[in-house]
Amino acid sequence: MTTEDRYQFQEAESRLQARWAELGIYQCDPQAAGPIFSVDTPPPTVSGHIHIGHVFSYTQADIVIRYHRMRGERIFYPFGFDDNGLPTERFTEQSIGISARAIGREAFIRACLARSAEVEDQFEHFWKRLGLSVDWRLRYSTIDDRCRRLVQADFLDLYARCLVTRRQAPTLWCPECATALAQADVEDREDVASSFVTIRFTTSDGRVIPIATTRPELLAACGAVFVHPDDPRYADLIGASALTPLFGQAVPVLADREAQPEKGTGAVMCCTFGDATDVRWWREHRLPLRVAITAEGRMTDLAGSYAGLSIPAARVRAIADLDAAGLLTERRQMSHSVGVHERCGTPVEFQVADQWFIELLSRREHLLEAGRRIAWHPDYMRARYESWVRGLAWDWCISRQRYYGVPFPVWYCEQCGTPILARVEDLPLDPTTSAPPAPCPACGGETFRPDPDVMDTWATSSLSPLICASFARDLGMTEEDATACLSPMSVRPNAHDIIRTWDFYTIARHALRDEEAPWRHLMIAGHAQDPAGRKLSKSKLKAAEDPLAVLDRHSADAVRYWTAGARTGADTVMSEDAFRQGKRLVTKLWNAARFMALRAPTAMSEPATRRLSDRWLSHELGRAIEQATIAMDAYEPAAARAAVERFFWSDFCDIYLELVKSRLAGHEADSGFRSAAWTLRETLLAVLKLLAPFLPFVTEDIYLRDFAALDRIQSIHLAPWPDSRRYPSDSEAERAGTAMRAVVEAVRRWKAERNLSVGASLARLVVGAQPNVAPLLEAMADDLRGITRAEHLAVVPDEGAATLVEIVSK
Repeated sequence: MTTEDRYQFQEAESRLQARWAELGIYQCDPQAAGPIFSVDTPPPTVSGHIHIGHVFSYTQADIVIRYHRMRGERIFYPFGFDDNGLPTERFTEQSIGISARAIGREAFIRACLARSAEVEDQFEHFWKRLGLSVDWRLRYSTIDDRCRRLVQADFLDLYARCLVTRRQAPTLWCPECATALAQADVEDREDVASSFVTIRFTTSDGRVIPIATTRPELLAACGAVFVHPDDPRYADLIGASALTPLFGQAVPVLADREAQPEKGTGAVMCCTFGDATDVRWWREHRLPLRVAITAEGRMTDLAGSYAGLSIPAARVRAIADLDAAGLLTERRQMSHSVGVHERCGTPVEFQVADQWFIELLSRREHLLEAGRRIAWHPDYMRARYESWVRGLAWDWCISRQRYYGVPFPVWYCEQCGTPILARVEDLPLDPTTSAPPAPCPACGGETFRPDPDVMDTWATSSLSPLICASFARDLGMTEEDATACLSPMSVRPNAHDIIRTWDFYTIARHALRDEEAPWRHLMIAGHAQDPAGRKLSKSKLKAAEDPLAVLDRHSADAVRYWTAGARTGADTVMSEDAFRQGKRLVTKLWNAARFMALRAPTAMSEPATRRLSDRWLSHELGRAIEQATIAMDAYEPAAARAAVERFFWSDFCDIYLELVKSRLAGHEADSGFRSAAWTLRETLLAVLKLLAPFLPFVTEDIYLRDFAALDRIQSIHLAPWPDSRRYPSDSEAERAGTAMRAVVEAVRRWKAERNLSVGASLARLVVGAQPNVAPLLEAMADDLRGITRAEHLAVVPDEGAATLVEIVSK
């Protein structure tokens, strides 16, 4: 029995975690009955500490997953770690103070593997403390043999179907990380301060073309000047040549409708490359390639006296030289948007090199349709996905010039350059340490060069449904069940910031295989924010926001309570008040269970007849169950929690427990006692089950002590979700309860106005009620006397609503 005065969450959480692990409570049983509910949970990037933002989104998902387990579904819930690629490389470099280039490929990979394993163990320990109901047998990392084999095999399949190609093309590039990027790796940084200068270009006959730019350091890379064909200022210059300031090379003046007359001076220099428009003009107008910036972000020999300078230094020097030469007509400071690498904040450039690309641009409509086959929660989040698809400007560059990632299973013939692909049966492999199938099928050559690049981290994690499905077969599921885990998976939960990356890329990979959508449902979480409204992340972690410290201070249940306070997709502020409210709910549950254990300790069958107050509570319970079930089915745990809390606090605690105290003080043989005791136990058990997904620890502790022996179920989390049909609508009890509540609230107001305590005794209480309600209140007279502390109570006819006629205090 739950008779301890206080709930000790530190002891209980540790004890229950161990019990769940020992009994395998959350393990997927391939032989069990029930439909499969499969979860493609986001593998967190191994690039730092766990933060409150992690807690928020992962817990919201776990609440819904626990609900589906209680609905009798077999939960297939693997958990992965996205521990390859640039994020993990940078984390390793920064955390142990080494440089990948300095120590070399093999040593750096070993360091990344060791650091990843250490962090992943810490993550797993934390997730268990938080109460995530993961099947930890199904843990994977995107760099392990399983994942590398699947990813490399999928690459070979894409290659065979001509959906991935290697070509030399201008590619988004990070000079700091020295690697190619995909469009999704770039974010816009607003309000970047810059010098906006107007430069004098001149034609061969001395006419001036003013050009405004923020990138004067790229003058050496200028290949043309563009104007709008209908701009009268420059109509007679189209087809002429202009001389580049400082460098003196002749470039053509060309017309293109992409030039904007109202922007700057209306004339634009096209350099290879300053932005995406330069790339498009270079390609469409067949301009010369002039490379002025190295892969490390320094000026090349093409830049003359600026060679070797960093980009910012070259910009400052160029502006000074233009001014000194009288070629600068205007200069002003401005703020504008600049594309930066989201991982390091460095402004992106463009480099031309051989890269691997997955073709996406020609498949926009197919990708849009694939996104529409998924139920998005909330639905409006699909617009973000569709906006991203429509705004695609590049095919997906999946190659990275780094060390730690899934290698491309490819070699190149030294004699003819033909790519040699690995055999599927040899996967996984690293071409830098493995020999290719020989000889070259094109020329017979026997010397080969391994592809040194690795895949973009999203190229591996975008196959997470395929990775998860491989576990289904490992568990010994039937082929039918294994297929059900994948085609499609039930749900993917993630925050809205990775719709354009993880969601988009996974949908794209499935669309490329002409399969249906990867999941039936997408549950999108918002962000956790600090009190100033800023997103909480590992880079902004403060001591007060350390999730381990928060768990130690408030309990896992209280923290989970906070996460369920925001509707799906909405951001929420990390709130100490919400944590305290969660602790208050935990304490109230514990006290309610203690009250039950002390006053209604015996199990009994449902009485043949029940008092009106007890029927009213069951009626309200049925409504709460129905509301919570509808909300959970709609992936709205916040609405479900609100429905249950309203019932628990208002109907159960504030009213019902006070109503039945006097009855529960009587003899167990009394019908009033039996009706109250049965209702109390039945209701509390239902409330525990309704709150179990939100507060898994305290509900389990109470259940094991007070209910499990009778239920003969090992855990509340394996118990069935309450069925509202067990508590049908009762119109008579509802009318009685409405009138009773009005009386109770009126008495409490009367006492508060006179500074009397709620428990203050009354000598006499007269209640007026309509004729059809008065008999109901009379039937509840004993309970009303108990809750109002009235020695004498009378009910008189009244045409109005239930109200107070007379109160006499003692």
